Amino acid sequence: METKIGFKLTIATILVVVSAIPASFSSNLFAQGPVTLNGAGATFPFPLIDTWRVEYQTVDPSTNINYQSIGSGGGVKQFIENTVDFGATDAPLTPEEAQKAPGAVHIPETIGSVVPAYNIPEVPDSGLKFTGPVLADIYLGKITKWNDPRLVELNPEANLPDENIVVVHRSDGSGSTFVWTDYLSTVSPDWEQQIGKGKSIQWPIGIGAPGNEGVANAIKGSPYTLGYVELAYAITTGMPVGSVQNQAGNFVAPTLDSTKAAIAASAPKLPAGDGSWSNVTTVNAPGADSFPIASFSYLLVDKDLSANPSMTEQKAKALVGFIDWAVKDGQQFASDLGYVPLPENVVQLNEKTLSSITFNGNPILNSTAE
Repeated sequence: METKIGFKLTIATILVVVSAIPASFSSNLFAQGPVTLNGAGATFPFPLIDTWRVEYQTVDPSTNINYQSIGSGGGVKQFIENTVDFGATDAPLTPEEAQKAPGAVHIPETIGSVVPAYNIPEVPDSGLKFTGPVLADIYLGKITKWNDPRLVELNPEANLPDENIVVVHRSDGSGSTFVWTDYLSTVSPDWEQQIGKGKSIQWPIGIGAPGNEGVANAIKGSPYTLGYVELAYAITTGMPVGSVQNQAGNFVAPTLDSTKAAIAASAPKLPAGDGSWSNVTTVNAPGADSFPIASFSYLLVDKDLSANPSMTEQKAKALVGFIDWAVKDGQQFASDLGYVPLPENVVQLNEKTLSSITFNGNPILNSTAE
């Protein structure tokens, strides 16, 4: 009898103690545990995001990050459909996409370049010179031979062969394609009128391959190919890449410094995170040292994260905490992987955007440490 009474008193005591705990505290106390954040999209930032995934475990071991490298088109689609917690894209949302994702914000996460890469046995090194109009005419099928007079005129010292140019392009919806075609549309009236820009377009010629990896493999695996890949992939695979004539008339090699120079000229004109980014472009930037095919890569999240049915307050805090770390401390891993770290004015823009993100109308950033 004494044992039973003692047990009942113990339970009663516990219930009294728990009932005295504020609801918000008890909710946090019992709700905390491992969180998995799911993202999908651009192939370009995958090596960087994957590094962040590993490194962030040392910052917050309770947050796990899954990222599917499926291309910008797929990332935007999944973000709009709320099947991921965040999307990633090298192309800002179009007005039509933005209508389907009201309240979406753009967060520049890193910077890169889209570069012409080639496989010519007679020209094994980087440095072949291209102009924008020449690249456009190659992709239009107007220039078909490596020893075309226009290419020879640009590269009189190169041993350009009498071989057909095998054009390679992305087969999936791609931010790299958007940046590449944005540039071609900017420098070639024929391209702008006949093809235009987009993540997916009707290619007049060429063979398609999925992802930066697919295009890189297609170029490396076949002679006399020309394609476009992100600078980070060209660096890591050691592919020969071309120099491109910029707005100032200089032939500039794609490097971290020449990419940074292009972005520095464009960053002060960026809109607010929740503004319209559809017309944001950094291609053909001014400046003597600017590489002309440079671009941001973006993370996409909802301004009020409760708009995503699968989002909980705990996940929302984890997501904002991760992105806050990525755009600041996470930038230290960029250069070694072939990416350009965000300049300080872009970091400050991101901080302002992150401070505006809410869950059920309540700001998240100042509560991520709770």
